[in-house]
Amino acid sequence: MAQFIKIYPENPNEAAIAKVVKVLKDGGLVIYPTDTVYGLGCDITNTKALERIAKIKGIKLEKANFSFICHDLSNISDYVRQIDTATFKILKRALPGPYTFILPGNNNLPKEFKKKKTVGIRVPDNNIVLEMVKLLGNPIVSTSIHDDDEVLEYSTDPELIFEKWQNLVDVVVDGGYGDNQPSTIIDLSEGEPVVIREGKGDSDIF
Repeated sequence: MAQFIKIYPENPNEAAIAKVVKVLKDGGLVIYPTDTVYGLGCDITNTKALERIAKIKGIKLEKANFSFICHDLSNISDYVRQIDTATFKILKRALPGPYTFILPGNNNLPKEFKKKKTVGIRVPDNNIVLEMVKLLGNPIVSTSIHDDDEVLEYSTDPELIFEKWQNLVDVVVDGGYGDNQPSTIIDLSEGEPVVIREGKGDSDIF
């Protein structure tokens, strides 16, 4: 059964963050808050954990469109090709924030994602997940958790999330109620911004 760990976003407890990161390093799956919906993630370098997430989502790992949660923009350059000044300015203006940016991937992508030409990058405006990624030392592979409820597409109550997911994951982080609006997805892989999905982030700023 999963651990249920309460962490306050305003001032995340270091010991609690370290406990979550240890689980990630050991190949565990973690559900955590972002600035949009709650996410399900694992250490980007752990193949077994990646396969567990793909299995939960009912998809083949190489076909999965997971996004990478990075701590900041310098983290991003580890996995994407050289980005031009215009693209960098867009990222700088929008992040941290409720956006997923599709960017051209580089050769540092984990072997499971080598065939992908692009990668989705997130830097959420949420201290809990940013501190997790910072301590982990590399990005978290992330996917949103969907609800079976027909009215609400995304689960927002951490206790209900725990009830549903406690036997599938290793930790559920309670960071307060989540949002039920996903991130806005912007494709920057061809240079000009293209809005793929309207979400919480305002796409008019591009």
